[in-house]
Amino acid sequence: MTISETSGSLTWAHIGDLHITAEHEANYRDFQSIIDSMNTHLAGRVDFCVLPGDNADDGSADQYDLIRRALERLKIPVHVIPGDHDRKPGHLDAFYQGLKVASLPNTTTVAGHHCLFLDVVSQGSGGPDFALGKEQLKWLKSQLQSASSQHLASIVFMHAYPADLKRDGTVLKQLLHEYRVAFVDMGHTHYNELANDGTSIFATTRSTGQVEEGPVGFSLASLNHGVVSWRFKPLRSLWPFVMITSPADHRLVTDIARPGHAVAGQFRLTARVFGASRVYDCRCRINEGPWRELHPHGVEWEGLVEAPPQPFTLTVEATDIAATTATDTIVVATPGYRPPQRIADGSDADALSAWPERHLLGTRLGPNRNGKQW
Repeated sequence: MTISETSGSLTWAHIGDLHITAEHEANYRDFQSIIDSMNTHLAGRVDFCVLPGDNADDGSADQYDLIRRALERLKIPVHVIPGDHDRKPGHLDAFYQGLKVASLPNTTTVAGHHCLFLDVVSQGSGGPDFALGKEQLKWLKSQLQSASSQHLASIVFMHAYPADLKRDGTVLKQLLHEYRVAFVDMGHTHYNELANDGTSIFATTRSTGQVEEGPVGFSLASLNHGVVSWRFKPLRSLWPFVMITSPADHRLVTDIARPGHAVAGQFRLTARVFGASRVYDCRCRINEGPWRELHPHGVEWEGLVEAPPQPFTLTVEATDIAATTATDTIVVATPGYRPPQRIADGSDADALSAWPERHLLGTRLGPNRNGKQW
């Protein structure tokens, strides 16, 4: 049984574009430290880990050897997809031979969630000439149709925004909308970003490679009965780490008619607490009201809470046996909430504004946004 089988939510870790070059470089040491931290605090607590491309800066065999050696120590299942730097030699031979990963595209189903891993680099001419190609588009549509017929939620993992594709981006965007893909997890940007086009949440994470802004770290994401949650975990911040998995923050609402997107009356609150030390207390409160105890239920903490009539702040606080306390806070929508107008063109046009508590700085200092290539 997977981590999520008893909860109905899928939770994964994401280590953004690594751009590994040499063993002595800081980003490789940070990558190893991230793996050590995940092994200690996340093993057995998340479903898998994703590397979203641009793993090796030059796509060379020696760079993949370093990555493979590090990943062999990871105690969490891992999925790796390629980016433009992985195809820098003009092919992905070293990527597949060095990492021993499944050929793309591929898919796996975990606890009612259909995860689709795409290759957007092989059909282009190199660099950021991204495309899917006819066969992969046909495969993707078939997979989305199959998931829909089985009432499975689909999540797409790819290297870049659909609008970054030189070809096939419009068709991909239409498929995401038609089959209501709740989450698209990506790399390429070199900064943390969340975008909400009214159907899908697009997420990118900057971890170690070419760090222009913010600390080294990784993200944790969850899809819980259609509710998307995402948080960035700085490598050197303390554990435990708390993430509210339902209801949704108002910035991540895609359909106020869906459970957990806008709440009224009594609703079920669920949260995940990550860390090696046992949690002995977890509680919540609305706005500045009294604290209410939450109770463990499988891998989650949960409780029934009464919503006020207007949008409200919801805080969850957890304390472990080492007396270390962590919190997560969101702003919850109520039925009168009206989301902003969306552009919904498959790009970052619907990106959220700065959200410092989520390490979303909004400054977009990464080289891809600023027109630099390789």
